[in-house]
Amino acid sequence: MKKFITEHSFLIVFISLLLLIPSIIGYQKTKINYDILVYLPEDIETIKGQKILTEEFGIGAFSFVTVDNMSHYDILTLEKKIQKIEGVEQAISIADITDVTIPKEMLPEEIIHKVYQGDQTVILVTFSGSTSEESTMNAVKDLRELVGDVTKVSGMTAMVLDTRDLSAQELFAYIVIAVLLCLIVLIVATDSYLIPIFLLGNIGCAILYNMGTNVFLGEISYITKAITAVLQLGVTMDFSIFLYHKYEQAKEIEQDKKRAMQMAIESTFKSVIGSSLTTIAGFLALCSMDLKLGSDIGIVMAKGVLCGFLSVLTLFPALLLVFDRGIEKTRHKVYIPKFKNIQSFIIQHNGIVIFIFVLLLIPSMVGNHNVQVYYKLDKSLPEDLASSIANSELAKNFHIVSPELILIDKDLKSNDLDELLENLKQQEGIDLVLAPKSALNAIPETMIPEDILKVVENDIYQLIIVNSTYEIASPELEKQIVEIQKIVKKYDKNAIVAGEGPLMNDLTAIADHDFKMVNYASILVIFVLMLCVLKSFSLPFILIFTIEFAIFLNMAIAYYSGVTLPFIASIVVGTIQLGATIDYAILMSTKYLEERMKNSKKEAMKMTLSQTVPSILVSALCFFAATFGVAIYSKIDMIGSICNLLSRGAIISMFVVMLLLPALLLLFDHVIMKTTKNMKEAK
Repeated sequence: MKKFITEHSFLIVFISLLLLIPSIIGYQKTKINYDILVYLPEDIETIKGQKILTEEFGIGAFSFVTVDNMSHYDILTLEKKIQKIEGVEQAISIADITDVTIPKEMLPEEIIHKVYQGDQTVILVTFSGSTSEESTMNAVKDLRELVGDVTKVSGMTAMVLDTRDLSAQELFAYIVIAVLLCLIVLIVATDSYLIPIFLLGNIGCAILYNMGTNVFLGEISYITKAITAVLQLGVTMDFSIFLYHKYEQAKEIEQDKKRAMQMAIESTFKSVIGSSLTTIAGFLALCSMDLKLGSDIGIVMAKGVLCGFLSVLTLFPALLLVFDRGIEKTRHKVYIPKFKNIQSFIIQHNGIVIFIFVLLLIPSMVGNHNVQVYYKLDKSLPEDLASSIANSELAKNFHIVSPELILIDKDLKSNDLDELLENLKQQEGIDLVLAPKSALNAIPETMIPEDILKVVENDIYQLIIVNSTYEIASPELEKQIVEIQKIVKKYDKNAIVAGEGPLMNDLTAIADHDFKMVNYASILVIFVLMLCVLKSFSLPFILIFTIEFAIFLNMAIAYYSGVTLPFIASIVVGTIQLGATIDYAILMSTKYLEERMKNSKKEAMKMTLSQTVPSILVSALCFFAATFGVAIYSKIDMIGSICNLLSRGAIISMFVVMLLLPALLLLFDHVIMKTTKNMKEAK
């Protein structure tokens, strides 16, 4: 295969460019999901409740539209226009049941306060599709245009729509910033002005191959789409750099460039296969999450590493051979530092290095364990977004903060229903408890529009509406929902408490579980792989400890600086940092074993550091460059926080591997030699 690549370089480049066409088509046809809640497991009660609301009540999603200074007639006219919008199921307001024959005073006082505030009133708009369906988002978009003020339409779908628009606006900038910063790093770190172009071009093709093949997954999350390109760029750059360095070394002993490239491909494959497998395994460990967003990110990124690995062994060698003359003509001085003084210090004073890191270990573990996270989805969005303003105004003016829908037996006895409602009203933080069917009993059924009756009950369930004044994803709401569920289950064990609040409760519980599971899974999988790759029992412990320490230190900085992270960042960053930067540790340890067969431990470490530090430095700086710019630029905290943690994590991992790992290898040299295959003969 390596001979075919070197003998048919032009053909390889041509085929690679040709493959970009279906990749771009696949990229464009891949559906993007902007709602994190859809990744909750389908078998949990709240998701079942959402399906019942969607399929049987036509309340797949809903929005509140605030209107000012409008008469009943004008409101009804507006409702008719709203109902003509494709995707809208119902538009209901107080005007539907109060006119000259039914004064509003006949309705419960708590309802009046929820729909009338001064000159303002609200229209409840329900949608036939779920929150993040394309039809629902298009309906909200049309609704905003009809109302004439985007800040008057609140609800989850409005937030998802704004997330989609903002993400689409920023995505191109992410890639441009990442490429420019990586280009600067590569120009400084390599010896030709053309090499950075080919390095980035090679990885750019691999990214497009990866993103194009996502079409076979059906859809991916907007978070996955936003971070995949920059992550793949940062994670797989070291493969290309490694091959280039091997090629340059091979040319020193082999004049025939094709033969030198064959040697480089073979050497790179042997060296990179282990680290690429551990990186892939690290990403696939995200699939152990109950929240399916983990699988979404994990599969796409694992596929991305594979695409990067294959491109490095095929397209990149072909590019180097095809444009060899141009590369030679654009040679320049390498500006990357050698860190020789630091290398000497580590070798001579490894005990001091270990002592310093031991002092940092306890505070790092404490900080990592206590880092603060938030689960409120709109908190990751700018406050000046239309949906954020609308939701804030709705809460301020009408105190509609966390509305929940209880699905309960339609045939529940009237006495039990009244008792249930009274018990719910006694809960602190609840300012509205309404069973519409019960509330409408005072009005003759013939006078109630059929549309309203269809919304409040079906053949199995009737609805109870509860409004909490506690914020979504707050500890107070979490406790309150637990109490509501206990109360409701006393009267109907099959009842379901649905809505955004209960969904966020489930998300919180699942995320806490996922945080532990995904870390354990990634460590276990990578440990087993390193046992096979390194053929050593002790080295996997040392290497994983090194990177885990870097992860603890990274998360601890967030804790001690008072930063509250979005929950998904706290879950995935540790696994991504482990999978992405374990390469640095593997590169150094394998080189150390190679040199240790020929030299004493200190001499072997000296050779190891001189040959691996430049590669680790360039790789880490590229990872940093690819993610740092996005972290600074992004207005979506869900994306910005992940990239900020990863950019900082790349630098921390780099320093920990360059400083701590050599000291540990020297300290445990005797153990490593005894527990590593074929190393007993080492000097």
